[in-house]
Amino acid sequence: MRTYFRLLSFAKPIEKYAIPYIICTLIGVIFSTLNLALLAPLLHTLFNTGEQEVMDVKPDNSMDLLGYFNYYANQAYDLFGAYNALVYVCIAIVISVFISNLFRYLSQRIMENLRIHTLLNLRKKVFENVMGLHLGYFSGQRKGDIISKIASDVQVVQFSVTATLQVAFKEPLQLIAYIVMLFIISYKLTIFSVLVIPVSAYAISRIVKSLKQQAKEGQESYANMITYLDEALTGVRIIKAFNATRFVVNKFTKENERYSEIMRKMARRQQAGSPVSELLGVIMVALILLYGGHLVLSGQGDLEAADFIAYIAIFSQVMRPAKALTESFSNIHNGLAAGERVLSLMDQKSEVNDPEKPQTIGEFKESICLRNVSFSYESTPVLKDVNLEIKKGETVALVGPSGAGKSTLMDLIPRFMDVTGGEVLFDGIDVRQLSQDELRSHIGLVNQESILFNDSIFNNIAFAHPETMLQEVQEAAKIANAHEFIDEMPEGYHTNIGDRGAKLSGGQRQRVCIARAVLKNPPILLLDEATSALDTESEKLVQDSLYRLMQNRTTLVIAHRLSTIQNADKIVVLDKGEIVQIGTHGSLSAQEGLYKKLIEMQQFAG
Repeated sequence: MRTYFRLLSFAKPIEKYAIPYIICTLIGVIFSTLNLALLAPLLHTLFNTGEQEVMDVKPDNSMDLLGYFNYYANQAYDLFGAYNALVYVCIAIVISVFISNLFRYLSQRIMENLRIHTLLNLRKKVFENVMGLHLGYFSGQRKGDIISKIASDVQVVQFSVTATLQVAFKEPLQLIAYIVMLFIISYKLTIFSVLVIPVSAYAISRIVKSLKQQAKEGQESYANMITYLDEALTGVRIIKAFNATRFVVNKFTKENERYSEIMRKMARRQQAGSPVSELLGVIMVALILLYGGHLVLSGQGDLEAADFIAYIAIFSQVMRPAKALTESFSNIHNGLAAGERVLSLMDQKSEVNDPEKPQTIGEFKESICLRNVSFSYESTPVLKDVNLEIKKGETVALVGPSGAGKSTLMDLIPRFMDVTGGEVLFDGIDVRQLSQDELRSHIGLVNQESILFNDSIFNNIAFAHPETMLQEVQEAAKIANAHEFIDEMPEGYHTNIGDRGAKLSGGQRQRVCIARAVLKNPPILLLDEATSALDTESEKLVQDSLYRLMQNRTTLVIAHRLSTIQNADKIVVLDKGEIVQIGTHGSLSAQEGLYKKLIEMQQFAG
């Protein structure tokens, strides 16, 4: 129940919906019960056979609603005649049905608004939490599983939880109203009826008992399918190049078949509930017909034939809310299983958080300093006791073999991750004392992988700044050597570049990324092997763009091709998470060490 109430908290302010819903439901339940109770005066009016003497007397018991209906129907019969009395009874039934259906519609509208409101809040909160997590979290997670939780599981939660909320109030109320009316008609018959209802409830509960575990397995299997789908669409080029289409299809199909089998088992259990409850309902009605018929025929008690027919009509409806309640228990198992997955994602906490009272820094004035910095990922040391100062206006290059810790060191500066030892200082202030937004507002980033979005070139360059003017975007593109090829595209800056910029070449994508950094105009640049994946011609264009971008800025660059960093103010050589050499290109080339070996290896490879 803790999971259920946590999920229900996303419906706040619930009183905005609950109070009107309760009022509408209460009115709807009262009149839907009266619809059936009015059958008794209708039958009395149609088959009036000398019972008028009894019905001419107003009932003494104020709870005897059926007696009142019969009394007023008989008064109409005496005053206006049989046919006119029948007309009035029919009008009363139509009005009652109209009111019950009107308020049932209004209650459904209110509940639908609550469902959509809950979905909005839940999905918004989950997505906000995911986007606030540190980068290290995503390296250990399957993207498909996260997508499944935000898309599919949230959908299951919002339907099952709000539907259960609806059933939890309306159906018990309707059930109580029916039972009260049954007691009013005949308490003997109702006591007999109530004794056999738990038999049906027990049978249904046995059927739905294991649904929660199956629902959880089904949602995990669905998440696997989303993961396979995402990987297949992302790597379709490699799949086709290695003739692996059949392998990938078989992998997806196997998981699809597993998911289908789980859904089949769940459906069997869910669908068994309806016919079983219907059969039990018919058996109960048959038993009541036998017992009630005996009371009517033997003259025991005050149960008349017309009242008995109305009783049967009402009792036949008792199983509907009872069945809805049992079905809701099977739905809530689905919702709770999905809810646990969604809440587990929401309970993930970022390891990078802003301080309660962050310091402000204004302009970048002096330097970025890494002091005794260490970093470990899941107990695996990546950086060890690193000391480095990057002065304002300097270009500092990081070089070293793969796995040396270059990218990790760079990620610590904008606080994509926090150090596990030592400190990173920004103008003498520990970056953990600054807000992430303010810190990152001073930093521009160009990755080795061109991160672009399925949108226009304009929106990719002006990313997160929709108020930017076209002229500003064009100026940034010119500095990045991108204006010429953009201008030749079908719709210029408003051309859609497809998923991840698929309509552009590698060099074009990278220049659009550089233009995005130019437009931000940050004082600090982080360049992560921005030209390593390009051909020679594209590299020259991109390198030229980068030189323009780096002018009058503090730059930290990870270099794959050492020829591109010969003019760097400082070259830092990393190996196994430690700084092994620092110097200029000339000084490092002249001494024995890792840097010289790397140059020789690249010259040999060239």
